[in-house]
Amino acid sequence: MASKAQQVEELLAPTVEAMGFELWGLEYLSQGRHTLLRVYIEHEDGISVDHCAAVSEQVSSVLDVEDPITGEYTLEVSSPGMDRLLFKLEQYSAYVGETIEIRLRTAYEGRRKFTGILKGTEGEDVVVHVDDHEYLLPHSAIEKARVQPRV
Repeated sequence: MASKAQQVEELLAPTVEAMGFELWGLEYLSQGRHTLLRVYIEHEDGISVDHCAAVSEQVSSVLDVEDPITGEYTLEVSSPGMDRLLFKLEQYSAYVGETIEIRLRTAYEGRRKFTGILKGTEGEDVVVHVDDHEYLLPHSAIEKARVQPRV
């Protein structure tokens, strides 16, 4: 069974792509009776506020018709930004050599948080170099991964 976030992403991807954007990923955060749906869009020429507004309008219409979220929710449409979250395994390759923060769903070797240099991927694992040690972290175990912006 797909998670609610996966179901919503599959529902919205065709609309976002038909508008000429890539659905970079989404966050589905449910806290009690309130839900936040944050949709990240990307385009090779960048993302403007007008792009976000146009996608928000179309996505909102799809959500109104299909009604995949019960109760009240807040919809936000945004660019991934400089400190972008990484959602899909294939997104990691573009950031090899960058500093990355990874938080796992459960502890691995006694820790859940890893900050280090992204070395790439091997199969379904993300390879990160932290404190003179290389970790192969299963992508399926990653709760959140974020690229640290260069200063």
